[in-house]
Amino acid sequence: MKSMHNNLSRSINRLEESPGGFNQTFNSSLTVARSLCATDAAANQLQTWESFVSAMQVSSALFRAASISEGTVECRIDDKMRTISATGPQYYADAGNWVTAFWLAAICRESGRMDQLSQIPLSLLRASGAEYDEYLYHWVDSLQTYWLEAPGLVDKLIAAIDASYPAVARNTDRALLDKILYQPINLFHRFLRCDHAGFNDALVEALEYHRQYWTVDEQRADSPEGFVALGPLAIACLAYDSGFPIDVESDYLPRSLLRRGWVGEFDT
Repeated sequence: MKSMHNNLSRSINRLEESPGGFNQTFNSSLTVARSLCATDAAANQLQTWESFVSAMQVSSALFRAASISEGTVECRIDDKMRTISATGPQYYADAGNWVTAFWLAAICRESGRMDQLSQIPLSLLRASGAEYDEYLYHWVDSLQTYWLEAPGLVDKLIAAIDASYPAVARNTDRALLDKILYQPINLFHRFLRCDHAGFNDALVEALEYHRQYWTVDEQRADSPEGFVALGPLAIACLAYDSGFPIDVESDYLPRSLLRRGWVGEFDT
């Protein structure tokens, strides 16, 4: 783990000179954060919180740099203000990474960064060249509309749900879609309806599907990507902050992240 941290620190330090390294740095920061949850499932340790903050900072900076083609952006990453050159649209500034960045900002309760992410146009995400099913763009649109309190949320969410049906979403693995990618959409729907009991039932189901998907074989079981149910956690954070009673306990749902255990302890 110490080696992973050192490599990540070097990668972050290089961003000012070489912003083209954002994709590797983002992936490394996520791996470190998730890996720490293998031994600190509740995220009680400061180091675990700091790792999620770093991943959030890198992902937000990635999209800030991608949103302009000239000049620089000032970003706090790893407890330091950094001046990073504009990159313009990049292959890694795609809809999938946008959703992950939004989850991280929600988990870290970074409303300012959620504001910034919600201003990212869908055209920038499409310019990445990534081939995603259309439901994902409807989903991004729904999250942006919700956060900005803009009109049309219900219609956009319905479009995301309809486009996620297996008969329509044909570019995504069925098990991945059903057990991982669709679950935050289902939770979000119940959140918007203020369905407290239904939300907790759906959260239990989402975590069980997460377990099934990430323990199907030894290779997946060893992957840090499965150590935390990032999407369900993020939606649960939104619900928790809105007064939902979250009755579910799970190692996939780090308690201190859900219940704001470290929020406000230091500048992020």
